[in-house]
Amino acid sequence: MTQRTDVVVVGGGQAGLAAGYHLRRQGLDFVILDAEAAPGGSWQHMWDSLHLFSPAAHSSLPGRLMPAQGGETYPGAGYVVDYLTDYEKRYDLPVQHGTRVDAVRRDADRLLVEADSGTWRARAVISATGNWSRPFLPAVPGRSTFTGRQLHTVNYRCPADFADQRVVVVGGGNSGAQIAADLALDGRVQVTWVTQRPPRFLPDDIDGRALFDVATARRRALDAGRNDTGGVASLGDIVAVPPVRAARDAGLLTAKPMFTQLTAAGVRWADGSQSDADAIVWCTGFRPALAHLAPLNLRGPRGHIPTDGTRALGEPRLHLLGYGDWTGPASATLIGVGRPARDAAREVAGLLT
Repeated sequence: MTQRTDVVVVGGGQAGLAAGYHLRRQGLDFVILDAEAAPGGSWQHMWDSLHLFSPAAHSSLPGRLMPAQGGETYPGAGYVVDYLTDYEKRYDLPVQHGTRVDAVRRDADRLLVEADSGTWRARAVISATGNWSRPFLPAVPGRSTFTGRQLHTVNYRCPADFADQRVVVVGGGNSGAQIAADLALDGRVQVTWVTQRPPRFLPDDIDGRALFDVATARRRALDAGRNDTGGVASLGDIVAVPPVRAARDAGLLTAKPMFTQLTAAGVRWADGSQSDADAIVWCTGFRPALAHLAPLNLRGPRGHIPTDGTRALGEPRLHLLGYGDWTGPASATLIGVGRPARDAAREVAGLLT
């Protein structure tokens, strides 16, 4: 069955909901197709101890402040799921959960959105599928020969799963530091934290509020033709959230340089020495989930689709939202996605009218 609408939003996480909020304010007819069976986007798959970088009031989607979580300065991932669930219901957003979009194709004056539940003919599409469903694993020699357990950030849940085991955590970003700290503070896990370069901790007083301001200032400078300020990357790679600070200050979060290869029993270092391991946790990042847009043939360098703001340069009826700074400063964050979502909705409305 083929249905028609003005706009199809692909993805019902935080970016898709923000897009829906602003599309409704523009008076457009739209639907949000979300592969997840329940509200909450990727937040419902985070590890148990994960908390936001920012207080609730600074982690809100447009139109609805996130209430403070009792007893917590920085809300937990489960609380974010509750907030997003409430947000979707509060604004009665037309989200169809459990609907996977397979392809977006051109069809004369429309875009065809092919989903497992049927096809939509839309005048415009906003892609908001994020990165979580495309975990990246590096091509490390010996990865296929290691006989222990290997998992990515997306599969990690809690230290109890690794009690009395030797675990190597790979990655010098926030997820690597937080998961290494989570395991180390538990006391039952022997943790080795491995990073490509020495870890760079941001100053302890910097949280998500400051990071959003820095990212926004960088984008404004670039848009105005001024020198690149370096943005968040100029400050460091790792936000020193309380568990990370605790592990670091206790001497439990000292990184080793990257190993040269995996062996059947563990890892081998550049000097030839070896360390046994029961598990490897790859905290090695993600790639944008854009497979559904492949029929449009828009990919550029590094797998990104070139954009002007959120609008795809090669297809003006397509906007990309929430994939990172290349689709709006801090657009992959709760607080940051609102502004590019508003701009995308305005541009779509202008195009359709």
